[in-house]
Amino acid sequence: MSGTAMTLTAWGALFGRDLRAFLRSRSQLSSSLLFPLMLLAILGIGVSDGLDPSRLEDGDYTTFLVPGIMAMAALFSSTFSSASFYQDRDSGMLKVFLVSPHSPAVILLGKSMGGIAIGSAQALAVLAIASAFPAIDLEYQYGVLPSLLLALLTIAGLNVLLSGTAQLLASRIRTMQGFHLVMNLVFFPLLFFSGAFFPLGDLPAWLRGIALANPLSYAVDLLQLALYADGGDGYIGLGPDLAVLGGLAVALFALGARRNPMME
Repeated sequence: MSGTAMTLTAWGALFGRDLRAFLRSRSQLSSSLLFPLMLLAILGIGVSDGLDPSRLEDGDYTTFLVPGIMAMAALFSSTFSSASFYQDRDSGMLKVFLVSPHSPAVILLGKSMGGIAIGSAQALAVLAIASAFPAIDLEYQYGVLPSLLLALLTIAGLNVLLSGTAQLLASRIRTMQGFHLVMNLVFFPLLFFSGAFFPLGDLPAWLRGIALANPLSYAVDLLQLALYADGGDGYIGLGPDLAVLGGLAVALFALGARRNPMME
């Protein structure tokens, strides 16, 4: 068997292992998908009907929330999936993987593929469920198929970025409890300052600066361009969004893959 075939076989085995573990964990499967959907329903309907946000298109806050909730679903899934590094390390499985003929980078990439696929699937599941409700009026301003392809590309890039960041954190933090604490401390403020829950255009200058320095802002802006904005250019713009998200995703994932997987 050639080296390439052996690498692909290893990636496939690790990907299938993490995917089966996720599907068997009903609590993880339900909580990481149901909570974003509950937030979309409760917060979206409450603000749209209770406050009537006039600065949004047609005052439709529920539709505005859909791109941000997709990013949240990807974030939750990335956090849960990254915990498997600690489970494998503590159980000794990571040492078993590392004594194989494959390099540590191959092992890390194979494990990351499962988290990226799961996060992307959950974010797209949120979109599919939201699209089924008549009250949610998505625009698909580039046409349905191109907009869906842009959303898919954005979600995949976001999950690659999140996976790389999680690998960097996991290589520095020794306990799963500390990892989850730091992930929440890092990612949730970034999510709130990304435009997921409120428009960025009317913010004070210092908050707009934080938003522009926030990598999640570019993913949320791309999703809003694809699914929500009607003929607009978004807060940042299609070109800068793609360049920044793509560049950061590749750079952070490459850095994460070079870390010591034993976290010693």
